[in-house]
Amino acid sequence: MDRENACRIYSLLREMYDDPASPRSFLRFENPYQILVLTILSAQTTDRNVNAIRDDLFLRYPGPAELASASQEEVEEIIRTLGFFHSKAAHIIGAAQILVERFQGEVPRTMKELLTLPGVGRKTANIVLNHAHGIDEGIAVDTHVRRLSIRLGFSPENTPDRIERDLMALFPKKCWGLLNYLLIRHGRTVCTARAPRCRECTLSSYCHYYQRLPDMKKVK
Repeated sequence: MDRENACRIYSLLREMYDDPASPRSFLRFENPYQILVLTILSAQTTDRNVNAIRDDLFLRYPGPAELASASQEEVEEIIRTLGFFHSKAAHIIGAAQILVERFQGEVPRTMKELLTLPGVGRKTANIVLNHAHGIDEGIAVDTHVRRLSIRLGFSPENTPDRIERDLMALFPKKCWGLLNYLLIRHGRTVCTARAPRCRECTLSSYCHYYQRLPDMKKVK
């Protein structure tokens, strides 16, 4: 896909989902520490599940210093419903310890520094940089962004890193921060993993996936 059509799709998505009154994050957070911890915990589970435990977690551990000295067993008990709670507890405690020891309790503002934290890959780092600091060093590629990037024709790749590379080449940097949010919204409401609602989709005339459907399935 060329940049012109990609930007048209971006504009259509903004018309549908970019409400300034709505939060741009699906996770409920109040500061950089919280979005870091919640994003680490969101791996392999839903934002709804993570939001359900956030109050208990941050009431007990309101900042990096408290979490850094936490008992892993106590943290595991709070986050048990999220799955993979052993490794996730170790990750957020370890990340908090590094924040305290190396970064004066502050969440880093660079990709390189964030990637030194346990449980943080490029997707998490991109989300934290954007939501915590308003910095766009890349584009977070989760399951929705991956699916829509392939279906729409933004990228022929399958791995998040390669899809991110293609998206960064296709869209101007000023679009990077919002693109993740827009694609997730569309992926949750229209372009779902199973039974996508192609007949209702505003993007169908640009969509590679739709163009390959049999004609009988294209009738709106």
